[in-house]
Amino acid sequence: MKIITKIKDLQSDLLLLKSNGKKIGFVPTMGYLHEGHEALLAQARANNDVVVLSIFVNPLQFGEGEDLDTYPRDIVHDEQVAKKHGVDYIFYPTVQEMYPDDMSVTVKVHKNTDVLCGASRPGHFDGVATVLTKLFNIVQPHNAYFGMKDAQQVAVVKGLVKDFNFPIEIIPVDIVREEDGLAKSSRNVYLLSEEREEAPHLYKSLQSAAEKIAEGERNANRLKQEIRGYIEKHTSGIVDYIEIYSYPELGELTELKGQIIIAIAVKFSRARLIDNVTVEIG
Repeated sequence: MKIITKIKDLQSDLLLLKSNGKKIGFVPTMGYLHEGHEALLAQARANNDVVVLSIFVNPLQFGEGEDLDTYPRDIVHDEQVAKKHGVDYIFYPTVQEMYPDDMSVTVKVHKNTDVLCGASRPGHFDGVATVLTKLFNIVQPHNAYFGMKDAQQVAVVKGLVKDFNFPIEIIPVDIVREEDGLAKSSRNVYLLSEEREEAPHLYKSLQSAAEKIAEGERNANRLKQEIRGYIEKHTSGIVDYIEIYSYPELGELTELKGQIIIAIAVKFSRARLIDNVTVEIG
């Protein structure tokens, strides 16, 4: 496994590998790897000749007052996880390497950003799309892997690849959860002990809604009210949003049909957690 910090060095190695017919799998992350990231790495390892993991806490996707400076980092741990899953390259650039000057061109996302997390984090997905455009051009992978915990991000990335004609297959990977159902997240470390005990109820509220849909419920507002009531009864968190949209279009629904996403965000004292389930309705 090689750890590379310079763009030109990584490009040089990967261009040679691609010229020799090697298939490149790419897992872009901000580090502090957990089992959710490990699922991405395992799938990338199974499907490709070469696996590239990027670790870069991207300042463009953090807004004012967000946790850029305190975002958890542990490169020693991340190296161990990467070795465990047979990663060939860790790309670990500095901010100066990725953004040596003020950007003269950035990416603006026009669709799928005025709902869910995008509604309360203006500019967030512009930052995500800009850094991924750079990373996709640097790595030029055949396949790139993203977790469905951030289903909105997956929708945005698919749009980016489609609109800019990147020859990349975007492969979504199912949410990885703790034994009690809590979605794996780097931000779970921010939860107080009592909040950690409450947090699994987020997924339970989504499971309950999915069960009601299976039983025939088609009223989105009623489902959202029941989810809110459940979360407020079982946790001390403050609901940021509860939404039901078509997926991956993230469009408003007059009636529940086709593939939908039920997504929630809940703020605890030092952590904002997101979760979702997708449901196929015949």
